[in-house]
Amino acid sequence: MITLFQQKVYNVVKRIPRGEVLTYKEVAKLAGSPRAARAVGNALNKNYDSAIPCHRVIKSNGSIGGYNRGAKLKMALLKKEHYF
Repeated sequence: MITLFQQKVYNVVKRIPRGEVLTYKEVAKLAGSPRAARAVGNALNKNYDSAIPCHRVIKSNGSIGGYNRGAKLKMALLKKEHYF
């Protein structure tokens, strides 16, 4: 079962354009919970819907952060979208 918070996070992440990223903190703020960056990561870790581009969410320090399908794939997807 998807929580209301998870749905808000997924709706924000769906709108991130190809080749752009947001931080976990920015997603939390846009989802209406500015202090919930860690919860954003937990919500994205549970997502397996390819229509929600979780790979476009990175850490505030610029590192790529985690990805439920592996950091190598996340980096490859970001490179394919010309983020790097």
